[in-house]
Amino acid sequence: MGKITIILLLSSTIIAMPMVMGMAEGPKAVEEWFSKLRQKKEKVTRLHFFFHDTVSSTNPTAVTVAQANGTSKSPTLFGETVVMDDPLTVGPEHNSKLVGRAQGLYSSVGLENIALLMTMNLVFTEGKYNGSTLSLLGKNAALQMYREMPIVGGTGVFRLARGIATAKTVFFNATSLDAVVEYNVMVIHY
Repeated sequence: MGKITIILLLSSTIIAMPMVMGMAEGPKAVEEWFSKLRQKKEKVTRLHFFFHDTVSSTNPTAVTVAQANGTSKSPTLFGETVVMDDPLTVGPEHNSKLVGRAQGLYSSVGLENIALLMTMNLVFTEGKYNGSTLSLLGKNAALQMYREMPIVGGTGVFRLARGIATAKTVFFNATSLDAVVEYNVMVIHY
């Protein structure tokens, strides 16, 4: 294939993808969506999936990108920042059906207790939410059985989303730091 053919294929791919599961994107489409917002009713959606944070393999999904000088001496890893592109699956098994990715970062922000600042986008790649995202920003007290973190926005089907994500660790390896976390999400959107 020549350069022109590849450019044409890429251009037609971009043109052919202006909608997220039947929802038009782009400034004019979003403006039109907002103009009809008063007529729309809020709905509540419940989501359930498993987050796989793999630090130790030859193909990790979470990598440390920064740390403070004293991080290695800190019992809480205070000052460490990790970037992730973690799979979201239907079940806790690694080979379970993939439904999306958790893309973002988490930083260890607790001096005395393990506390993570989570900022991530839950990017859905399957079913009726394919192409839509939810944005999560909040504290993750990783050693508590249940952690509650706010959903602060979304895109696609989840425009203007708000809600709560509840997380529970179902597997953690203290040596490798690999983890599987169960998420239950309640989100209000239009």
